[in-house]
Amino acid sequence: MTDYQSVADAVAEDIKAGILRPGDRLPPQREFARRHGIANSTAARVYRELARRGLTVGEVGRGTFVRAAPAASGTPALTEPAGSRIDLELNYPVVPEQNALLAEGLDALLHPDTLGRALRPVGTSGLPALQESAADILACGNWRPDPEHILFAGNGRQALSAAVTALVPPGARLGVEELTYPVVKAVAARLGITLVPLAMDHAGLIPQALEEAHADTPLHALYVQPRLHNPLSLTMPAQRLEQLAETLLRLGIPAIEDAIWAFLHDELPPLAAHAPERTVLIDSLSKRIAPGLTLGYAVTPPALTGKITAALRSGGWTPMRFALEAAHRWQQNGTVRKLVEAKQREAAARQEIAARHLAGFTVRSDPRSYHCWWQLPRPWRADTFVAAAARHGIGVVPAAAFTTSRNHAPNAIRVGLASPPPDVLSQALSTLADLARSAPEDLVTD
Repeated sequence: MTDYQSVADAVAEDIKAGILRPGDRLPPQREFARRHGIANSTAARVYRELARRGLTVGEVGRGTFVRAAPAASGTPALTEPAGSRIDLELNYPVVPEQNALLAEGLDALLHPDTLGRALRPVGTSGLPALQESAADILACGNWRPDPEHILFAGNGRQALSAAVTALVPPGARLGVEELTYPVVKAVAARLGITLVPLAMDHAGLIPQALEEAHADTPLHALYVQPRLHNPLSLTMPAQRLEQLAETLLRLGIPAIEDAIWAFLHDELPPLAAHAPERTVLIDSLSKRIAPGLTLGYAVTPPALTGKITAALRSGGWTPMRFALEAAHRWQQNGTVRKLVEAKQREAAARQEIAARHLAGFTVRSDPRSYHCWWQLPRPWRADTFVAAAARHGIGVVPAAAFTTSRNHAPNAIRVGLASPPPDVLSQALSTLADLARSAPEDLVTD
């Protein structure tokens, strides 16, 4: 074995042991040669060998860095027993160009002086420049929030929890769509809040249902998803939004508008544009940018800003300044817009895959959405279908996870389309379609 291979093996062992971690920069080749007592030419061969093994990556003008562990290769098996699991439950969209775009935008932030500033603490209002860029990120249709009305949280769930905490006291009633985001159910249970399911139709929440529920026993607030509703993918048309806004204003009820998926349908203004004095808009970066980059937004009416700020502080839900600074730079250099457009295209492509495999079934979705709602054929029940899918190594979410009514949950599942690669998604949907065409008893074996 030659000297350069021995040195490369030693570096590889340091990487395997975690002494050198993903993102660590190796010293310049001349310094590396001096440290190891080898010739400069040998050091160059070591670096080429490490790159050949996939352990490092060179970046022009920056140096050589330890590479992150590659994603697991190969396609998960779709037969029992499943060696790997295909996740159609969690729904975090990622596009191929994402990492390169985000890395490019972080270069300036990693300089020692700017990094030091980005690691300082920051309050829930951030800084004026950060609020301005946040307003640009959240803008949609002909609506742009007032930057001074934007608060920041560690992530979207924290922003949501703060809004619920601020608006609904323990023991009070929060109106929600009859099928709603499961995290709201968990927040309500933790706070001792009663969820009141409100009827929906093809256009979303029915304003009359809100009015009737409030007349029965007053509601303290409403939680609603007007655009690309999770799990139904419904989007309220403009007329319905106006009716809902008028009802909120007349009844004096504040609304918490969840806009987490709205960036995929960003040509429409939000409910907050129709009833700004009554609506707290919640959003985050996890879907729009990357799942590991958490930052939550709350666009608040002036009358509610103090309460929500207090809830964020008391909950320990203040933001990380590094995430704020990163989002600011990504907005300024166009990365946010590029990622949004790429994810909009990717959502449409994945919906085409779903439409192809689930043709003939009762499926509700939107070409811009990353999920679909599948009303299962008889004699399947949602619980037995979820169990059968799991035996094939595929995870889906039953309707019971979203229902707030005490009545029987719809016989349906939500299928998330964002997580697996397109070819794996296609295979998984094909398997689920074949499963749905069979009868549950067909799966019973001696």
